[in-house]
Amino acid sequence: MSAVISSGRAAKATKGGKSPGSPGGKVSKGAKGAGRQLHGGKITYAVLTLFTIGSLFPLVWTAIAASRTSTRLAETPPPFWFGGNLFKNLDAAWNDVNMGAALLNTTMVAGTIAAGTVLFSTIAGFAFAKLRFRFKNLLLMLTIGTMMVPPQLSVVPLYMAIAKLQWTDQLQAVILPTLVSAFGVFFMRQYLTQALPTELIEAARVDGASSLRIIWHIVFPVARPAMAVLGMLTFVQAWNDFFWPIIALTQAGNPTVQVALTGLGRGYTVDQSLIMAGALLGTLPLLIAFVLFGKQIVGGIMQGAVKG
Repeated sequence: MSAVISSGRAAKATKGGKSPGSPGGKVSKGAKGAGRQLHGGKITYAVLTLFTIGSLFPLVWTAIAASRTSTRLAETPPPFWFGGNLFKNLDAAWNDVNMGAALLNTTMVAGTIAAGTVLFSTIAGFAFAKLRFRFKNLLLMLTIGTMMVPPQLSVVPLYMAIAKLQWTDQLQAVILPTLVSAFGVFFMRQYLTQALPTELIEAARVDGASSLRIIWHIVFPVARPAMAVLGMLTFVQAWNDFFWPIIALTQAGNPTVQVALTGLGRGYTVDQSLIMAGALLGTLPLLIAFVLFGKQIVGGIMQGAVKG
């Protein structure tokens, strides 16, 4: 793959700031304004502040409700500041429905689904974008057409299948049906059509690279920004999924977070503060993940948005 490696070195040299027409990497006079940052005005900051407050309000209200008692939440007006029962409600929610096992199950399910969706969708998207085979357009249209079928229509045959396989109340019943998505295939196909040059694949073919080697050494590095975005979206969707897990799993067996939350607050009167505490526990891992990996996620999105 000498041609591919040499082209990659040339691209790195260009990105380093030195080009044949600009010795020493100096920026020409016409490009001086390209590196300047744009600064927003007061209206921009006011709009962004309003959007930030609106985005944070549900999370803050969940924390406030989790720190109060259910009786206090029923009063008018409701409380708008933190109470003293937060850790008590969090401890009750953690122990009442075995939230630790539910968080572990949800992490396994969401992580496996995200990894499988990214892997299979990237391979299928590459095939639809750059390979030639019979009935390619027809198969692509059929794949996109599955997005128009409501998921409720497949619940009965899917449940019959997992019951016959004796997978009821097991995590594979939730993982395997969603390891690849039509949206992921279409998303990766659209990205690779523009981002992956056909000449690069042809050069690798001339150098004797196999299809698997092309996918590993060329397709995956080029598709990394889109893979990061698709993985993030899939992980969040799998973490918050409720419809199929509540059918395939039970609250007492192998529950996910969303299934475990159905066991909170049961009784003659619903304990809303306990439910809010459970919802807060189920949201914290996602917040921690975004705090730790938010820079990489945003960097991947921006890398995919900028050409050249």
